[in-house]
Amino acid sequence: MMKNLFINTAILCLLILVSGCSPDIQTDVESQRDFEAEGYISLFNGTDLEGWEIPEGDGGHWKVIDGVIDYDALSEAEGNKSLYTERDDFRDYDLHVEWRFTDTQLYDSMPFVLPNGEYARDEDGEIFRWPRPNADSGILMRGGPQVQIWNWDVGSGELWGTRTNQNLSAEERAKATPLRRADHIPGEWNSFDITLRGDRVTVHLNDILVIEDGLLHNIGDEGPIGLQHHGGMREDGTMDPTSSEIQFRNIWIKEL
Repeated sequence: MMKNLFINTAILCLLILVSGCSPDIQTDVESQRDFEAEGYISLFNGTDLEGWEIPEGDGGHWKVIDGVIDYDALSEAEGNKSLYTERDDFRDYDLHVEWRFTDTQLYDSMPFVLPNGEYARDEDGEIFRWPRPNADSGILMRGGPQVQIWNWDVGSGELWGTRTNQNLSAEERAKATPLRRADHIPGEWNSFDITLRGDRVTVHLNDILVIEDGLLHNIGDEGPIGLQHHGGMREDGTMDPTSSEIQFRNIWIKEL
């Protein structure tokens, strides 16, 4: 019976991934806020990657198309393939970033994350897995821990480095797990509003609170802001489960 419960839950969550989120979430609406009036400065000029450090050997895969930062998941850089601000001394701030996945494929199996941050398991204690889109990116805070972007069942905003660290308390791991899934379906724009104070972060996704006072484990005192991506091409020419294409726009910061 327990195994059937997990299977039914998996099917429901897969339907959510395909069909999108609850109807009370507004989709694909560009922010109309006057960020300059609120004291923010722009980190992206909408024209080129001035102020950003492109990974060496990237081969032109991080680029600007039609006023947005576009990444096709095919960076030729060795090692870290993420895009960082040239400035590397950001400390505490409020950050607004809009993003969307532009192309995803169904990957064979990934785990289901429970509200307490643990993985769902079957009656034999094995982690329960099922197909999900290959969507995986994130916002790197001070160049270190990330606020996760992906199309997992748990939703974006997760603090991976905290949730998966078994040396931390159950309370901290649970607080690193989104309070609810607030993502729009792939192809539609999402907005993050991230508040960073010391090693604590609060995240609103599409104006919905998903992380409240979560711990960013092992974050430094200062550092750059990064648009994280692992890249997607394996050596055998196939795409891995982090290979989704993604775009970013409207990147604004207010330092404290």
